[in-house]
Amino acid sequence: MDLLNCTWTLSFLLAGFAAPRTLRPLAFLGTLCIYILTLAGNLFIIVLVQADAALSTPMYFFLSILSFLELWYVSTTAPTLLHTWLHGRSPIPATVCFIQLYVFHSLGMTECYLLGVMTLDRYLAICRPLHYHALMSRKVRLWLAGATWGAGFSAALVPAGLTASLPFCWKEVAHYFCDLAPLMRLACVDTGWHARVHGAVIGVATGCNFVLILGLYGGILRAVLKLPLAASRAKAFSTCSSHMTVVSLFFGSAFVVYVGSAGSHAEGTDKRIALVYTILTPFLNPIIYTLCNKEVKEAVRMVTQRIRTMWKGP
Repeated sequence: MDLLNCTWTLSFLLAGFAAPRTLRPLAFLGTLCIYILTLAGNLFIIVLVQADAALSTPMYFFLSILSFLELWYVSTTAPTLLHTWLHGRSPIPATVCFIQLYVFHSLGMTECYLLGVMTLDRYLAICRPLHYHALMSRKVRLWLAGATWGAGFSAALVPAGLTASLPFCWKEVAHYFCDLAPLMRLACVDTGWHARVHGAVIGVATGCNFVLILGLYGGILRAVLKLPLAASRAKAFSTCSSHMTVVSLFFGSAFVVYVGSAGSHAEGTDKRIALVYTILTPFLNPIIYTLCNKEVKEAVRMVTQRIRTMWKGP
């Protein structure tokens, strides 16, 4: 299409999901319940780590950072989804749309880096136990946590900035939030170069971290298999099981959506898969870490006992 014939838009329409009007209230209530439970679950993890001295270790420090990140991550898209369930196609100012795009990808890349740091923490704990606390001192933990946020919010500037600079000829975004692929479909210029840049930036963030995680887990596996006792091996694996589950959910859905050119997937497929990493994963993370981790379960039991004692009184 000739660029001169394009209409520059100041707002977009979020299409949301095509669902019968009678089912939308149920979908709204279901999404709202999951959203509230997600906020409650991640807040609970943060409070639990702060309240229980047994969880004052690097592993749980990074877990609390992950839960804090998930609070913002899910809040970037869930309110928009709730609005589209109630009102159908929803207008969103272009500026707000691009801010949502930037914040969403910043938090997503931050989580990607943070999962790599959490794997490094497990590697040092299992493979370098004698030097673990020196290598993961409070100063190092704070530096690593800050670096993940800085790297995530810096890397997201490239795809968000390039997308915001495009001329858009159509207004309806075939999604329930502003994401790269559905926005690029609305551009009235060739976006091949933009897609390659997006793929390179996001590919480096996800691909390099994924390779790092695989390499570190390879070292963990070799170290664990050398342990003489089966009980020791089981204990070592148990400290990694919840993290491996979260990594699988996060990277599995991210690779399906973002590997390849933007727009290479069907619109409906993008939206359904997006539900996994925008809504389902933040909801499941506190459950996974609570059910799969003995220390967290013990901390929950202790806190519950304290609350019961307080209610009963002296």
